[in-house]
Amino acid sequence: MTSSKSLTQQTTDALRAKIADGPMKPGDRLPTEKELEAEFGVSRTVIREAVAVLKADGLVEPRRGAGVFVLDPSQSRQRGFPTFLPGQVYQALDLLELRMAVEVEAAGLAATRRTLAQDARIREAMADFGRALETGAKTSELDIAFHTAIAQGTNNPLFAVFLESLGGRAIPRNSLSQDQRKRLINDDYLQRVHQEHQAIADAVGAGDAEQARAAMRAHLSGSIARYSSSL
Repeated sequence: MTSSKSLTQQTTDALRAKIADGPMKPGDRLPTEKELEAEFGVSRTVIREAVAVLKADGLVEPRRGAGVFVLDPSQSRQRGFPTFLPGQVYQALDLLELRMAVEVEAAGLAATRRTLAQDARIREAMADFGRALETGAKTSELDIAFHTAIAQGTNNPLFAVFLESLGGRAIPRNSLSQDQRKRLINDDYLQRVHQEHQAIADAVGAGDAEQARAAMRAHLSGSIARYSSSL
C-alpha cells in the first residue's frame, strides 16, 4: 500500500515537472485543490502538503483571495526571504526563531566590541523608540533601527547585512492583519518592548556579554510567546 509520505512525494514531483517542463509557466494559477485531487487521485491533505513543499522551494506563491501562482524557477534561488502576507503570523514566528539564532550572539559580541560612538547610537535608537511611544508615532522602523544598531556594534558587517535583508519583515507586528494588530498591539505591549530594549542596551553598554545575550534572548523569546497567542 502506498504510504501518505510517498503519495505526497509523487504528487510534489508531478507538480514540479509541470512547472519545469510545462504546460504551466510563470504567472499561471495552479488548478484548485479539488481539481488537483481529481487529477492526481489523492486527498486534499496530500495536495496541500505538495503545494507547501513547492512554496518552500520558491516555485509557487499563494495570493490571498486569488489562488496559488507559479513563479519563475530560474529565479527561485534568488528570491531570498519570502514576502509575508498580512495575517501570516506563522511565517513571522519562523523568522523570529532565525533572528534569535543570529541576534543573541550579536548582542554578546556588541557588548565586547562596540565603540563609544556605536554605544551612543544604540542608546539614541532606544531613546527614539521611547519618544515615539510618548507621542503616539509609529515605532516599527525605530524598532528595526535599534536592532540594526546592535548588529553594527558587533563590527562584523554581516550581522547588519542580515537584518537589512529582512527589512520590515524583521518586525513581526508588520505581518499582522489589521484585526490582529488591533487585538495584540497596544501601549502596554510597546512599553514592554521598550523595557526589553533598555535591558539589552544596558548590558551592551556595561560590556556584559552574557547578560546582553540573555536580555536579547528574553526579548525575542517574549515576542515568540506573544505572537504565538495570535494563532
